[in-house]
Amino acid sequence: MTNRQQENGNGGRRVTVREGASHVLLDDVAKQIIEQLQEDGRRPYATIGKAVGLSEAAVRQRVQRLLDAGVMQIVAVTDPLQLGFPRQAMIGLRTDGDLEAVADRLAEFEEIDYVVITAGSFDLLAEVVCRNDAHLLEILQKLRAVPGVLATEAFVYLKLRKQTYTWGTA
Repeated sequence: MTNRQQENGNGGRRVTVREGASHVLLDDVAKQIIEQLQEDGRRPYATIGKAVGLSEAAVRQRVQRLLDAGVMQIVAVTDPLQLGFPRQAMIGLRTDGDLEAVADRLAEFEEIDYVVITAGSFDLLAEVVCRNDAHLLEILQKLRAVPGVLATEAFVYLKLRKQTYTWGTA
């Protein structure tokens, strides 16, 4: 498995693209550590250690290995509404040509926080966070100008009912 760093055309942010990711088998302790951090990403390693039966140092080492392997990330999740971005939408895109190239180009957009290649009615789905409807329209126009994009369809979020980051550990 390799990670490839791409330079973003919007402000120099770097995007990590995982290539050839394989399934990682986790032991029960690793799963418990992940579950603890999913509940609170700032939970002290000493507290996690007590819960899983390890020392603080052992938890620190295991967390670092999980991070290094790309199994998990510890990030701050913001609320777009609180930051002045009241408009969110999922955009379905139909494409022609090199699907991977179009997906890579979409990943460069600062306003897009999620890009996935799909099977079904759309070739790609992209989630956008916008200041207002005019900003959403501007993004849609920029997306339609991307080479290989044939059509877009926006699904505007009206009310968020559930958003979790606890997918489990299998």
